[in-house]
Amino acid sequence: MSERASDSVLQAGDPVRVVLAGARGHGRWHLDNLRRLTGAGLVELVGVCDLDPVPAAALAGLGRPAQSGDLSGLITRTGAEVTILVTPIHTHADLAVAALRAGSHLLLEKPPAASLADHTRIADAVHATGRACQVGFQSLAAEAIPFLRKLIAGGQLGKVHGIGVAGAWPRPVTYFSRVPWAGRRRLDGVAVTDGALTNPFAHAVATALAVAEAEQLGAVAEIDVELYRANAIEADDTSCVRVRLPSGVVVTVAVSLCAPERHEPYLVVHGELGRATLTYTLDRVTVEVGADAVTTSHARTDLLANLVDHVRTGAGLLVPLTRTGAFTEVLEAVRRAPDPTPIAAAHQEIRHDDAGAITQRVLPDIVDLTARSAERLALFSELGVPWAPPEQGLRVGGRHVAGYRWAADLPSSASPRPYLHPVRTLAGAEVSEAVPADHRHHLGVGIAIADVDGVNFWGGRTYVPGRGPSWRRDHGVQRHLRFARREAGRLVEHLVWEDPDGTPVVTEERVIAARPLDGSAWVLDVTCTLTTPTDAPVTIRSSATKGRTGAGYGGFFWRAPGSTTDRAVFTADAEGEERVNGSRAPWVALCGTTVDGQDWTLVLAQRGSADPWFVRVREYLGAGPGLAWERPLVFSGALTRRVLTIIADGRLGRDDSAGLVGATTER
Repeated sequence: MSERASDSVLQAGDPVRVVLAGARGHGRWHLDNLRRLTGAGLVELVGVCDLDPVPAAALAGLGRPAQSGDLSGLITRTGAEVTILVTPIHTHADLAVAALRAGSHLLLEKPPAASLADHTRIADAVHATGRACQVGFQSLAAEAIPFLRKLIAGGQLGKVHGIGVAGAWPRPVTYFSRVPWAGRRRLDGVAVTDGALTNPFAHAVATALAVAEAEQLGAVAEIDVELYRANAIEADDTSCVRVRLPSGVVVTVAVSLCAPERHEPYLVVHGELGRATLTYTLDRVTVEVGADAVTTSHARTDLLANLVDHVRTGAGLLVPLTRTGAFTEVLEAVRRAPDPTPIAAAHQEIRHDDAGAITQRVLPDIVDLTARSAERLALFSELGVPWAPPEQGLRVGGRHVAGYRWAADLPSSASPRPYLHPVRTLAGAEVSEAVPADHRHHLGVGIAIADVDGVNFWGGRTYVPGRGPSWRRDHGVQRHLRFARREAGRLVEHLVWEDPDGTPVVTEERVIAARPLDGSAWVLDVTCTLTTPTDAPVTIRSSATKGRTGAGYGGFFWRAPGSTTDRAVFTADAEGEERVNGSRAPWVALCGTTVDGQDWTLVLAQRGSADPWFVRVREYLGAGPGLAWERPLVFSGALTRRVLTIIADGRLGRDDSAGLVGATTER
């Protein structure tokens, strides 16, 4: 028990009868705490619930508590008023509900649940039974948190724009094999959600949200997660998350279990006038304003003692389940995120024992990296880390079907922008092409517009009436701001489209989703919403609106491989480039064959709009709707376009293409 901890003072009553569920692992810490509180006359251990009998030596000083593997029966038989639940994460919901329904209050170890659904089950049981549930986030019981909240509210730091957290601890490889659920995301089909962010550094996430006063369900607006692993495990051992609050304040947490040595985790509150650093494991706060720096230490109340006080006197709980709602939303984002990206051995320092066995995997610069994240409120992929490139993959049925490059290194003449490439069929045929020799500014699959208020967001030469295509210094940039969501089959991204001087022209929310359609096809679903930065209208033009006949390109655009043979383009009632280009058919299909003989088909369909189709077959192979085909498109506020593309193996005919488009109608 920390020397800083203090216990609530009970007014009256006999010791509270306690059952401990889970006496091994972290349960040993609770046994020591129970001995301390038993000596103070606050509690009596009346039962121990574990799968195997606990040796008498481990219970020394705690009497002879009853032992059983049946938690509900043990609570009923002993009359336990409080249950301390220290079992594997994926068992929390079932056992917590059982304890509450058996009539016991609950001290529930962190993380409270393995999923948001399990958290809701526990909350429902708390409400139905009227029993208390205190969650074992010890750092939330420290007086440092209200101290920081008061400091922020009082304006001493000025306007706060973010909170960054850094944490780096060493863990041997045996840490991930100590129990069957360690290092697992799932076990026997059940969510475990173990990992650096959600278990050992769960306090880091919860403490940052507490300082930001964003603890309840619904308190966060966006969550972006990046998961990595150096060890051969299923879960993450190195990870980061960025949470955006409705106020615009950003919270980042960057952590790793691959440090060369232990470093105390800390959070930094960034204000316009100063900063405050909380080392939450030590309950120590340093406030820096101007040239002044003041460090203070703060007390922490024991959570079991506080729960006992609540049971006996009605004192308020320090960490009720409701304070962990936002934390569990972060945990849910981790659970739903793609599997962690492996970190290649070339980026690790691998330590061995005398027999040559691997004992530890170390990321040599991880302490500095987590510190830079906390300082810049940045994710690993935004810090130039070789093992965290600025790319994101899309998966369908466990297969990697597309890579999304959201911060590619491109020349200004290409109008740099995020794009999908390579995109593949389920059988592996590559159906996209980026930076081809014929048009270096064609970038796989993405959003590109020739002219937005005079700025070239297409790349290459700009069409000038009377002069034709001309090189001009008018190329814009679609700059990635953040991901609001990142999952295996769905991305929600925010971008700003800037002119050559960096002035915003429009902002964008882009939603990219991938899902299976049938055994040989999948669907790429892209929605783009452009928003004007002011009430002033924005004008979209194509080269066709300036006089270049047939060049109505601009919007969603798919560049297919130039090496494709046996090219074809058709709609439900037309075939060939001349007849399809400029048509307003409900869908358009492209077919081709790769150099190694794989046939493929793309079927593009619009949802909620009917812009003319721009297609090219002979010069190159590409297609997409044209936003401004014959005349400029002027809008203010928001403009939304959605395109679904069916990516299929084989050469489809009209009937099959129409059938697959119909199968997407209800999606």
